[in-house]
Amino acid sequence: MDPYRVLLVDDEEDIRVGISRKMDWAGLGFSLVGEAENGQDALELAEQLRPDVVLTDIKMPFMDGLELCRILTQRLPAAKFVVFSGFDDFEYAKQAIRMNVSEYILKPINAPELSEVLRKLRDQLDTERAQRQDLEILRSRYEESLPVLRELFYAHLLEGRIPAGQVYDRAARLDLDLSGSSWAAALTHFDVPQAQRELLSLSVQQLLDENLGAGTCCAKVFLYNDAIAILASFPQAEAPIYDLIEELDRACKLAKSYLNLTLTVGVGAPCGSPGELSQSAAGARSALDYRVLVGTGRAIYIGDLEPGAEARLAFDENDERELTGAVKLGSEEDIRAAVDRLADKLRRAGLALSQCHLFFLELLTCLLKLTREADLELEAVFGAGFTGAVQITDFSSPEELGTWCLARCLRIRELIGRQRTDSAWRTVEKAKAFIAGHYAESELSVEKLCEHLHLSPAYFSTLFKRETGMSFIAYVTVVRMEKAAELLRGTEDKTYRIAEQTGYLDPNYFSYVFKKHFGVSPTKFRAG
Repeated sequence: MDPYRVLLVDDEEDIRVGISRKMDWAGLGFSLVGEAENGQDALELAEQLRPDVVLTDIKMPFMDGLELCRILTQRLPAAKFVVFSGFDDFEYAKQAIRMNVSEYILKPINAPELSEVLRKLRDQLDTERAQRQDLEILRSRYEESLPVLRELFYAHLLEGRIPAGQVYDRAARLDLDLSGSSWAAALTHFDVPQAQRELLSLSVQQLLDENLGAGTCCAKVFLYNDAIAILASFPQAEAPIYDLIEELDRACKLAKSYLNLTLTVGVGAPCGSPGELSQSAAGARSALDYRVLVGTGRAIYIGDLEPGAEARLAFDENDERELTGAVKLGSEEDIRAAVDRLADKLRRAGLALSQCHLFFLELLTCLLKLTREADLELEAVFGAGFTGAVQITDFSSPEELGTWCLARCLRIRELIGRQRTDSAWRTVEKAKAFIAGHYAESELSVEKLCEHLHLSPAYFSTLFKRETGMSFIAYVTVVRMEKAAELLRGTEDKTYRIAEQTGYLDPNYFSYVFKKHFGVSPTKFRAG
């Protein structure tokens, strides 16, 4: 197990040296990864080192230990804090408790006392780490949730909310058997008072479980939207759908006899894979709508009522989600793969392009929505003079349609990418302008800047570092130091006045930062 990381902060070098040398860090389960002589330096080190424990003095120049703990509590919420003080002051202890400080130690610090504190912290950290990493607990919780997760998986299959390429992987993680050569979905309907629905739903589920799948298919029965859904898988590519309908008819009669319940079941057309079950479910819903014409208390097959139902082709919710996600967040390869799947869906439907008009309209609508949501000009995406009058008969094959769609998707992705780059650049330029106007304020902070920009500090810090190559603190320091150098060269102002003009209330800390930045003190810089 890796040792826990410790950052030591104290303005007295003798104390830092004494603590670092006298403690048996490895034996206690820790590693001293950094030292700082004031709170300002500690903030920058903490951002780089991400310590598990911070040992800090309270009384330090430039930033005291309690202020350091207050800021790091926000930035490192899992870290533990130990503060040292030479003052037996109850007010300090009260403030330390409010800052989420784990221990408060009076100086002079002795090794046995600090060792005991570190052992306590190690035990706390071990417990927290064990809770996070205890695979047995996680596995137990996961297994307890499996029945719910499986029903949710089946429901998402019916709604087309699982990308086709992920169906079998997700099923395997849930230990579900999706073997079969063809599939069909069925949905139930029964009118009962709401107070009785939950109990009767469980009774119907049990009745269907006991009376389906006697050799012709494997049926999975589960609660779905205040009713019951059935997913049937068949070993044959040509599903014996009428055998399933016969079993469902029998179950409807049993429901009337055993439960005094009028049960109606809508059955969708068979499909070739579980990833297409949303289309079968759509057919099952349509079949249930026909109950007012053909009667209730029976199984209704959409194929009997709409003979062309098997040949339906739909640009469904899953298609839209996959294409939209690829364009907004994916790579060029992701977009090509999504468009290829749509073209393949057209080919497998085996229909003439003229019969796929609705599919194309829904696809075009998806592209138009993407364009509008990104606030793009239609002509920038679809070409000059675009009026929306594109028809599927303008294309000679699914491949030609796929090529057109791919070009539009890549163009949308390109324009969105430019917008993001421009937006990031504008945000960073606004930040730089704000810093240029406020660097002389000692209270300038990333939180104050983010209030002005209406952004979260975490998001802004990531964005700013990505665009500029340095952290907010480092950038502000550079701005202040360049201004300080300019004032030292061009004015006769005293060092303490220049410190005030560049945001440093403490001239000693200003000199410390200046020397760290330029390698010489302000006095020598001005002389040289």
